[in-house]
Amino acid sequence: MKILITGALGHIGSYLVRYLARYFPESEIVMVDNLLTQRFASLFDLPSDRPGKYYFVEGDVNKINLTNLIKDSNVVIHLAAITDAAASFEKADEVESNNYNATVNIAKACVNANSRLIILSSTSVYGSQNKLVDENCLAKDLKPQSPYALTKLKEEKFVKELVMTSSLKTVICRFGTIFGFSPGIRFHTAVNKFCWQALMGQPITVWSTAYDQKRPYLDLNDAARAITHIINNDLFNGSTYNILTHNLTVRDVIETIKENIPDIKISFVDSKIMNQLSYEVSADLFKSTNFNFQGDINKAISETISHLKHSNYHIN
Repeated sequence: MKILITGALGHIGSYLVRYLARYFPESEIVMVDNLLTQRFASLFDLPSDRPGKYYFVEGDVNKINLTNLIKDSNVVIHLAAITDAAASFEKADEVESNNYNATVNIAKACVNANSRLIILSSTSVYGSQNKLVDENCLAKDLKPQSPYALTKLKEEKFVKELVMTSSLKTVICRFGTIFGFSPGIRFHTAVNKFCWQALMGQPITVWSTAYDQKRPYLDLNDAARAITHIINNDLFNGSTYNILTHNLTVRDVIETIKENIPDIKISFVDSKIMNQLSYEVSADLFKSTNFNFQGDINKAISETISHLKHSNYHIN
């Protein structure tokens, strides 16, 4: 089996390429990344004790020839995107141009190659909600709060149109905010950022309105397991699934960090994403495909902090 992954060196991708190698030991894994964030270390120490092969292609999916690249791919996993929602306000046009066009190009190439496609979206498309929401939430009730989330909805709409007009074999995965350690880990999202700040002796910066608001979070291993579950069960019928491990408050996350680093300080800050209500997202539809989420926020935070403690940083 040939699996192609865009954005393969990122936080999710760098974990996924290793997970897939263990789960599908005969597979050929093609990793595509433009190295915009220079995460070269994601390519270090890839598993060598496997009969399958890794291939790395440095390139931007908005510029390279996708026809030859995707040819003969059984599955394409599209992770490539500018993902920092809070920062997307300062570069809204760039985020839309890059992310939307990348999805359009990948989806069209998959139609031409008859390849199955996993599209990564985000639970941030739900925005302000005052009750538990699921995939049946009407389009008029979706209230994305950032250019990043708005673009994700635009991508979803395009992909669904291709399902109807071109029989694209795809699934849309609305991921919760990722937590957990990987070679390509990033620290702009809540859990990982808080771990970094606490370990470095910095105040944990929390949005002023967010301390007791719930948000959906996804364990990195659950994310990889969900993707393999989709492939194994051929869930490429155009469905949209919420994929998340927990609905948690910031207070929940910080209290868990305190179990590892008791002496932490909190600094409340303003953000442009300030008008969100607390919202919870249901993953029952994906669970109904016989998938069980196994992630543990306590374990993931402990592992992330443990990895960082072995770095060469000195805490004053």
